[in-house]
Amino acid sequence: MTGLPPRQTLLTPDTPVDLDNCAREPIHIPGLVQPRGCLLVVRASDLTVVQCSVNVAELLGRPSDDLLGATLRDGLGAGFEGTVRRHLQAGPRLHDRNPLLVTVEVQGTPLEMDAILHRIPLPEGSEAAAAGDSLVVVELEVADGPRPFTFANTYQAVRDAVSDLNRVQSLTDVFDTAARHVRDLTGFDRVMIYAFDEDYNGEVVSEVHRTGLNSFLGLHYPATDIPAQARALYEKNWIRLISDVDYVPSPIVPTANPLTGQPLDLTHATLRSVSPIHLEYLGNMGVRASMSISLLRDGKLWGLIACHHYSGPHEPPFGVRAAAEFLGSTLSLRLVAQVEEDRLAASQRAAGMLAELVARSRDEELPLAQALTASGSLLDLVQADGVVVLAEDDLATSGETPDEPGCRALVQWVLEQDDDVVATDSLVATLPRSVAGAAGATVAGTEPDEPSPAAGLLAVTLPDGQVVVWLRHEATRDVDWGGDPHNKTIERLEDESVRLSPRKSFERWREVVKDHSVPWQEEVIASATALRGHLVEALYLRGQRDLRSAQAMQRSMLPASLPQPSGWAVTARYEPADGGRVGGDWYDALVLPSGRLAAVVGDVAGHGHVAAASMGQLRNALRAILVGSESPSRSIAELDTVARWTLPDQYATVLVAVLDLTTGEVEYSSAGHLPPLLLAADNSSTWDRPLGTPPLGVLDSTPATRRVTVPAGGGIALFSDGLVERRSESILTGVERLQSALASGAGVDGAMALSHATDSNDDATLLLLCRD
Repeated sequence: MTGLPPRQTLLTPDTPVDLDNCAREPIHIPGLVQPRGCLLVVRASDLTVVQCSVNVAELLGRPSDDLLGATLRDGLGAGFEGTVRRHLQAGPRLHDRNPLLVTVEVQGTPLEMDAILHRIPLPEGSEAAAAGDSLVVVELEVADGPRPFTFANTYQAVRDAVSDLNRVQSLTDVFDTAARHVRDLTGFDRVMIYAFDEDYNGEVVSEVHRTGLNSFLGLHYPATDIPAQARALYEKNWIRLISDVDYVPSPIVPTANPLTGQPLDLTHATLRSVSPIHLEYLGNMGVRASMSISLLRDGKLWGLIACHHYSGPHEPPFGVRAAAEFLGSTLSLRLVAQVEEDRLAASQRAAGMLAELVARSRDEELPLAQALTASGSLLDLVQADGVVVLAEDDLATSGETPDEPGCRALVQWVLEQDDDVVATDSLVATLPRSVAGAAGATVAGTEPDEPSPAAGLLAVTLPDGQVVVWLRHEATRDVDWGGDPHNKTIERLEDESVRLSPRKSFERWREVVKDHSVPWQEEVIASATALRGHLVEALYLRGQRDLRSAQAMQRSMLPASLPQPSGWAVTARYEPADGGRVGGDWYDALVLPSGRLAAVVGDVAGHGHVAAASMGQLRNALRAILVGSESPSRSIAELDTVARWTLPDQYATVLVAVLDLTTGEVEYSSAGHLPPLLLAADNSSTWDRPLGTPPLGVLDSTPATRRVTVPAGGGIALFSDGLVERRSESILTGVERLQSALASGAGVDGAMALSHATDSNDDATLLLLCRD
C-alpha cells in the first residue's frame, strides 16, 4: 500500500497505540467495524461465510457462531443468497453496481438493507487463488432514502451543483460553490474545503457552516494531523463516514481470515472502524459526526472536503453519500481544469516578458548583462525583488540587491552547484553562513530592524561561468494554526504507560515565519528555465563560437527530458555532423492539454549559429502553437506564417505527429519532411511514400493529414534525412538500413549507430515512440 511500511513492520490490530508506534498504526486492518452496519466475508466460489462482525446478532438476528461456516443460503435465506450471486455474476466491477438492495428477515419481519460488495484477491500461490477463487466483503446497512436509485433521486440532486461549478471562473469560487452544495446535499453543520501544501500541511480554503459556529477559514493544520497511511487510504477510498464519534466498534471474528491467515484488509470497506486517536481528535473539536470526500489531482491527494456535525450523530443515506462522492470527483476535475487555465494565463504573461527579454538579448549594441537589466521585465518574469547578472565578464544588477562583494559571493556559490537551475526560499538554511551574511540574509545572532533584503534565491547558470541570480525579500508572515502545531501530542499517564493523546486546544494559534521568502513556484522555475535556453542562444549569437559553447546551446534547445506516458516508451537521439558541428535538427515531445502526445522532428538547413538560432525559434514557436491548436496540419500552417515573417531566408522542414495514447491513433502532417516509419509488433515496419509538400516558408496551402494506428507492441519512428541519406546511394537504401536496425531490437542508440554515417556532413535525429 502506498505510503505504508512493509507489512512485517505493521502493528497487529490489538497493539496499543503509543508515542513510538503511532505512525505505524494499522488503520487499514483494524479488525473492527462501525456499528451502523454489519459485515460478512464470504468465499466467492460457494458463498460460505468465513468472517463476520459480531453485531450481526443485533442487526440480522443471527449470532456470529451460527453464520460462520454456513452458506448465505443457510444463514440468511435463499432469496438473499440468490440476489448476491446474481450480483457477482453480472460482472467484475462491483463498485459500479453498489448498493445492492437485499431483504433480510429479522425476527420474522422483512428488513430492506443496502449491500455494498467488493472483492479481495487471495494470496498468490494459494490453491484457492489458483482455482480463481476470491473473497467477497458484504457490508450491510439498513436501507434509507428512496429506492430504487433513479435519475431523479441521484444525479438530479447534484445537477445544479455541477452546472454551478462549470460556470465559476476562479479557484476561490470553485471551492465556495462546492462547499455550499455539499452542505445542502448532506446536511452537515460545517463543510470545509481543506487543501494540502507540498509537505501535506493543510489549510481551510473555503467553509460553509450553520449560524453560531466559529469560523475555521484560513486556519492551518500540521501534516501530522493526517498521517501518511491515512492519506494513502484517502487516495483509494474516496469517501469515509463516521456517523457517531462515540460509537462502540464491533469486532470481526475470527480476527485472522481462515483463507489468508491475515487480518482482513478493510481499505475499501465503508464500515471500516477508524483510529481511536482520530476519534479522540474529533471529540476534542466537539465533533459528533464526520464525513470526508477526497480531492485528487493526477491520482494524488490534493485536499479533502471535510464535513463536521456537532448537534449529534448524523448518517446521510448511501444515495446521498454516493451523490457527494460524485460531487467530489467533479470538483477534482474542475480543480485540475481551473489550475490549468490559471497556469495557461500565467504562461501567456510570461511568454510576453520572455519575448521582450529575448529581443533585448539580441541587441548587440549593449553588453548582455546591461541589456537584460535595463527594464523591469527580468524581475517581473519570476516576481523577484532583485536580480544579479554576470555575463561576458560584466556584472549588472536591478532592483534591491547586496553590494558588489555580496553579489559576487552569491554568484560564486551558484556556480559551485551542479545544477543548471538552483532554487531555495531560505538562504540561511541553504547557503554557508558567510555567503548568506555577505548577501544580506539575516543570520543567527543578529537582530535586523527590517526584513532581510535577501532571503530566497533562484538562479540559472550559463556556459563559461555566466549566471543570472534572482533574489526575494524575507517574507515575514503570520500563519494561523488550528491549535499549536508544535504541541502535536500530549503525554498523559494512564495505567503506568504513556499513550498518545491529540491536542485539546484548536483555538487560533499564530506563528511568525521568518528567514524565508515566498517559495518559488513550479511555473516561475519553468519561466527561468525557458529564459536560460534563450540566453544560451543569445550568448552563442554574440560570438561564443567555440565547440563547447555550441554544444551547450544545442543541448539547451533539445528537451531535457521526454514525457513517459503510461503504456509507452519515448526515446530520442541526436548526433551532430562529422566534427561536432551544430546543425539545425531538433526533436520534441510534449503532452498536450487534451492528454494526447505531440511528437516533432524538424530540420533547418545549414550549420552553425544561424541554423541553430533558427531551429530554436521554430521549435519554441511550434510548441506554443501546438498547445493552442493540437492539429498537425493547422500547426504547420501557422508555423509557416511565422517562418515567412521571421526567417525569410531559411529553408526548414518539419514533421508533426499527434498521438492518442489510449487508442494508438496517430495524426501527422509534414512540410517537406520525410514520413515516419510505422513499426509492427513482429519488428516489421512500413514506410509511406513522402507527402511531397514544400518546406516551411513556401507552403501554398494547409498540408495534408494522414492517420495511422500504432498496434500494441509496435511503435512509430520519426527521423531527419541526415540519418538515412548518403551521397553514394538512394535514400530508399538508407530507409531500409534504418528498418533493419529497428527490426533487430537495437533501440534508438543502436539504430543511430547503424544508420548514421560517421563521416556524414549532416546531423541526424531519431525519435522513437513504442507502445507496450
